[in-house]
Amino acid sequence: MIRFVFVAAALVLAALPARAIDIKEVTSPGGITAWLVEEHSIPFTALEIRFKGGASLDRDGKRGAINLMTGLLDEGAGDLDATGFAAAREALAASYGFDVRDDSFSVSAQFLTGNREEAVALLKLALNEPRFDQSSIDRVRSQIVSIIGSDAKDPNEIASDTAARLHWGDHPYGSNSNGTIESVTALTRDDVVNAYKDVLARDRLYVGAVGDITAEELGAILDDLLGGLPEVGAPMPEQAEYLQTGGITVVPFNTPQSVALFGHEGIERHDPDFFPAFVMNQIMGAGGFGSRLMQEVREKRGLTYGIGSYLVPKDYGYLYLGQFASSNDRIAEAIDVVKGEWARLAEEGVTEEELADAQRYLTGAYPLRFDGNAQIAGILAGMQMDDLPIDYADTRNDRVNAVTVDDIKRVAERLLRPQDLHFVVVGQPEGLESTN
Repeated sequence: MIRFVFVAAALVLAALPARAIDIKEVTSPGGITAWLVEEHSIPFTALEIRFKGGASLDRDGKRGAINLMTGLLDEGAGDLDATGFAAAREALAASYGFDVRDDSFSVSAQFLTGNREEAVALLKLALNEPRFDQSSIDRVRSQIVSIIGSDAKDPNEIASDTAARLHWGDHPYGSNSNGTIESVTALTRDDVVNAYKDVLARDRLYVGAVGDITAEELGAILDDLLGGLPEVGAPMPEQAEYLQTGGITVVPFNTPQSVALFGHEGIERHDPDFFPAFVMNQIMGAGGFGSRLMQEVREKRGLTYGIGSYLVPKDYGYLYLGQFASSNDRIAEAIDVVKGEWARLAEEGVTEEELADAQRYLTGAYPLRFDGNAQIAGILAGMQMDDLPIDYADTRNDRVNAVTVDDIKRVAERLLRPQDLHFVVVGQPEGLESTN
């Protein structure tokens, strides 16, 4: 029966187009703001809580502390050890998830109306009274160290870490949020406690809620759940300076197929040209088999199984990236094709047919993101973090459809710089050497 309730809750909102979602702004008696979509047909609520800053708030020399802290929040709280906390959560059929990324720390919770009070109380313990027992620290630390060791043998992870270091240098964006084996091994319980205090604070808080809950009920929950957190956390990072120039960096790795991660500086999320850039990228590399890169690199020449490109507008720095893999003897040719397509779109722009196809896909796919309470709660919190208006879900497709071929031509000339493309190649590529 519980499984049915959770599935049904996802289906209730799955059929709703973006324009059918009524988003309300709620302010708790204690002054905490949240966005709410009420849906009372199923006794189930999803709550998404996000804190701006994320892993970029790691203190100097303590890389990986926030990631380690994140993995410990469901490992015991208050008078419940890790086993007791897991048993209490299971008994409530509640779900709690904790995650950290470069610019955000997130808490995802789903619970039934019938035991909402108990489920919120248990989550409150995790957020306000985490135990950080040494036994749990040691266990989670060993898991992270294992992940770091595994990533060191993965060419995709090697490419990503190498590119980040070249792009951003000593900025937090320039290193993996997991930390290194050395940095994670050296972390103490005090470092974990400091990471907790730095990240979970009310001055960087964003909340989305969806389901069987009223504005008044949500307001009371927010004050109870979050009102006891510190008012102010650690200072936010400085703006990242993009450091990389065009060229090639080869990282030797024993494999018959090389991985290439390429790109250059991108565009900020609130730039007036962001939507033309977004639609342009759909045509360039995000549109699957219909994209130019896939057609030219895979379909016409068989140089790769798959290739794509994507915009990365972080809070303090912006990238335009792409990635593919190719056999060692053909990756040099694939790189030349990518450079050629970058230059061709910059010089020629796109056709009306390409634009119409991209707009049709992007506007048709958008409502499919609203496929359940938890997904919508995440979208609401993300919209707030990105400083988007509350009617964004209603106007987003209009913004996509407003893009013209002239807009894309202008943005392509500005954004696409083939001479600045830098390729990080991990493997044993034939005919390629590092240029820096």
